[in-house]
Amino acid sequence: MSPKLTPGQMTPALTLPLAGGGTWDLAAQTPALLSMIVVYRGYHCPVCKGYLQKLNALAADFAAQGVSLVAVSMDSAERAASAKAEWALDHLPIAYGMSEATAQAWGLWVSASIKEAEAAIFAEPGLFWVLPDGKLYLIDIANMPFARPDLDLLLSKLGAVKAGYPPRGTRA
Repeated sequence: MSPKLTPGQMTPALTLPLAGGGTWDLAAQTPALLSMIVVYRGYHCPVCKGYLQKLNALAADFAAQGVSLVAVSMDSAERAASAKAEWALDHLPIAYGMSEATAQAWGLWVSASIKEAEAAIFAEPGLFWVLPDGKLYLIDIANMPFARPDLDLLLSKLGAVKAGYPPRGTRA
């Protein structure tokens, strides 16, 4: 069973290779405001494609607000590279190779494939805002591909973080 993460608490570790080379390490991030981790189901998911393309289009707007972005999946290097190239994700780092144990440590739902095009096992969607000190600010997880937070709304609410609005739901 996946643990329930608590806002205001430290995140689990997250260090993954990036499509195109390099490594993304949450502990090494130094955003002005926060890091936004978007977990997507994988290359097989058309809903993920549209969501990440929208995020890619908004990447400069998030960066201008002090947000470091990354999209993460359990995909292989090859599948992550295909998603980055074929989905034209030129402004969005794509991390891959998340293990099932790491997905569960982040409280994500994990599914087994029901179609040949799907990866054998993959994490369902999740979105996390992590403050520069490593504490969770916002947690949104789903067990279905079509339940995701609105990116325009999230972008519009970054001012609340800047104004010192505290993380909510800390009394788990």
